[in-house]
Amino acid sequence: MKLTVWTYEGPPHVGAMRVATGMKDLHYVLHAPQGDTYADLLFTMIERRDHRPPVTFTTFQARDLGSDTASLFKDACLDAYERFKPEAIIVGASCTAELIQDDPGGLAETMGLPIPVIPLELPSYQRKENFGCDETFFQIVRHLAQPQEKTPHLTANILGPTGLGFRHRDDVTEITGLLEELGVTVNVAAPMGASPVEIARLPAAHFNVLLYPETAEAAARWLERNHDQPYTKTVPIGVGATQDFIAEILTLAGLEGRSDISRLRLPWYAKSVDSTYLTGKRVFIFGDATHVKAAARIARDEMGFEVCGLGCYNREFARDIRALGREFGVDALITDDYLEVEAAIMEAAPEMILGTQMERHIGKRLGIGCAVISAPVHVQDFPARYSPQMGWEGANVIFDTWVHPLVMGLEEHLLHMFREDFEFHDDAGASHHGGHPGPRVEGGQPPVGDADSPRDISGSMEAGVPVVQTDGSIVWEEAAERELKKIPFFVRGKAKRNTEAFAVERGVSEISIETLYEAKAHFAR
Repeated sequence: MKLTVWTYEGPPHVGAMRVATGMKDLHYVLHAPQGDTYADLLFTMIERRDHRPPVTFTTFQARDLGSDTASLFKDACLDAYERFKPEAIIVGASCTAELIQDDPGGLAETMGLPIPVIPLELPSYQRKENFGCDETFFQIVRHLAQPQEKTPHLTANILGPTGLGFRHRDDVTEITGLLEELGVTVNVAAPMGASPVEIARLPAAHFNVLLYPETAEAAARWLERNHDQPYTKTVPIGVGATQDFIAEILTLAGLEGRSDISRLRLPWYAKSVDSTYLTGKRVFIFGDATHVKAAARIARDEMGFEVCGLGCYNREFARDIRALGREFGVDALITDDYLEVEAAIMEAAPEMILGTQMERHIGKRLGIGCAVISAPVHVQDFPARYSPQMGWEGANVIFDTWVHPLVMGLEEHLLHMFREDFEFHDDAGASHHGGHPGPRVEGGQPPVGDADSPRDISGSMEAGVPVVQTDGSIVWEEAAERELKKIPFFVRGKAKRNTEAFAVERGVSEISIETLYEAKAHFAR
């Protein structure tokens, strides 16, 4: 398997864990060696859950490989049943345990437990985390859903939310309220929050609302084929998509009605004087396919941005995202290698990134603002406050989230522009600390550091140290570096690369202010 510092998706057994963690009265017995148990810590560490995931590991060690590891698995299954008394158990193997071929599903079936035991076949070396979610939920639904009469009143199921999902908790709340406004009651929301008994009641609903295709499309298709339940195709992220979603719900339900949009503030803010300067900003979008498709539409149609690049990391949706790229006039990037994403962002030179936690770090290195729109995410993207991505309130949250990096970036740029002002120079001190200025350095610049002064990972100069390129061919003079920093952060990287290319073409090894302005004039022509 590919080893990397970062990864967009874990192995498929982590996806199965996301489903199990979101559900109630379900237990996951995972055949795994000692060391593969790290995954359950993600839920308490990142999502800040108040309990550990319902997972029992066999945790065999190297010395166990010479004996009967199958018996270890059986013992773990029996212990899990007797200790937790779940309504159902799912069983599977981690990527490492898959190599010893113990067949956890077959072993569990021979134990005669008095509850449903659902085997999972998750090819760890071919598929990844989102597939693990989708396949696990599909198998649970296939084994537990029971034929039954439809509810006498109009109901729908909500499908897709899981543990560690990006804002799934709040999305379910928002969409439940939206459906109720339209006269539709939620029968079951699953997998997150549902028990095996409630999964059995899924076929009683009249239709399904599919919020996250990555994690529940297989189950939605199976329910449509086997229980006559159509499902929604529109994901309600953004104003336009929410309006389309409402129209789709009314058609499926045979209803007439409308939703209360009094909470919606995005259109007014988007037209306000304070935000009109954002029109035309170039954005690069990367994440899971569902959120990328939604973000591209919002960026272009609701915010007035220019989409200069987009892509996704889950290859199961590559065809959809490539088609979206053609619609937006860009070549879609389908990769799970963050270094390829970073290279594409550097090439596109956007003014803002809409991405995952990975792109947040890329943006920090490149000096480009980033708003997180998709998993994988870190702890700050599981806020205690109500912060959905879907529906009317989700549109408000998205507007705030996207605008703030640009506004803060503009503020930072203005502070740099006026850094020689008596109030803003580097040694003036923070104004909110009482405004007690320190000694001013001539020219408003910090003291020049020595050769050992730190540099950030993008290669920009700190404390006046010239930047030397990795091949040693280009050196920036201190004055030229100061002048470069006056260029707005969202185009500074492109200006730096253009200047260096200009210098290389002309055999110049040391970039001065004159070189910088000559390059500017050259590219302006």
